[in-house]
Amino acid sequence: MHGILFWKTGQGCEWTEGGAAPVFKPRAVSHLVTWQDGRCSSGFLASLPQPESHLNVATGFGCATIFWLLKNSPEFLKSYDAAGTIHDYVVAMLCGLPRPLMSDQNAASWGYFNTRSQTWNLEILRASGFPTHLLPDIAEPASEAGRTSHAWFEIPKGTQVGVALGDLQASVYSCMTKRTDAVLNISTSVQLAASMPSGFQPAQTPDPAAPVAYFPYFDRTYLAVAASLNGGNVLATFVHMLVQWMADLEVPILRKKEYFEGLEVEESTVYSRMIQAAVRQRDTCLTITPTVLGERHLPDQLASVTRISSSDLSLGHVTRALCRGIVQNLHSMLPFQQLKEWGVERVVSSGSALSRNEVLKQEVQRAFPFLVSFGQDVDAAVGAALVLLQRNLNQKKS
Repeated sequence: MHGILFWKTGQGCEWTEGGAAPVFKPRAVSHLVTWQDGRCSSGFLASLPQPESHLNVATGFGCATIFWLLKNSPEFLKSYDAAGTIHDYVVAMLCGLPRPLMSDQNAASWGYFNTRSQTWNLEILRASGFPTHLLPDIAEPASEAGRTSHAWFEIPKGTQVGVALGDLQASVYSCMTKRTDAVLNISTSVQLAASMPSGFQPAQTPDPAAPVAYFPYFDRTYLAVAASLNGGNVLATFVHMLVQWMADLEVPILRKKEYFEGLEVEESTVYSRMIQAAVRQRDTCLTITPTVLGERHLPDQLASVTRISSSDLSLGHVTRALCRGIVQNLHSMLPFQQLKEWGVERVVSSGSALSRNEVLKQEVQRAFPFLVSFGQDVDAAVGAALVLLQRNLNQKKS
């Protein structure tokens, strides 16, 4: 949703007929800059013009990346005349589009896009010398972007292709069966999303300190989203630290090559044992704020450990506190009470970090005392397919 790819129109890919079916290979295309890109510092972001949008601009957002390149690598931008998310690029290549199309879901995630007027902040951007010709044209989510220009694997030439959707919105659509559901995903990062009622409009001025953002959903409605940068990646960092400590402590004693090769596969064992220890440790007074990556609304905040006592230093205590901290950090961004006011009755939860961590599940139930459904398949590809199937069904009915 937030990332950006540049290409040259007419030269973005090359279709080859080799093998069982035609395939396209990238040609005049840049490397992908993802949402995790950290080149835009807080100071740089503060120097950018104020957007006419309810959403803030953060590092990793498409327009912020273009501004950074404009200042630090202007020659790079001269090599390309089109830009989009990676899924906008795939749609453009499949359909042979002369210009990329982008849904308002992805455009809002780039920054400098007004969701009410469905337009880019062109005047503001042009006044700052921004290369607005790179910005894609806007299309309604679930609308048709074009038709396949070649047969592609088992998909025949001339097949309808929908405009690319936001991966968050498509993921939520795949499992939100009722408006009273909230959707929680804990994987590398964490997202908690709830559907806002029809007619809701967010404030038109962005609040940099606001932990909840409102992203376009479908039919001009919005999703309220608390998106934490700190999830399973924090647990992975902790496991890596433990493994590194073990290696450092054993160096004077064991220098066998086999030992260090064993460490390469040791992280899964360390992870399972620390979770087992935390399951046995039902509670702790230790408090961990796990924001090792900061947050978009608090980019300079680091992690911390407080309320340390000699009785709370076991692996079980520390792991329990870390899992609780991940969930409590999310709860501080979007509390249970706010969800209840919005009419949420159930939390549908998923994600790789949650599925294999009983302690995280316990802490989710502690922080969000709704009916919590675990193990739900949340899949952006499934959601995108369902959106287009529903569109075709509606068209047949009308």
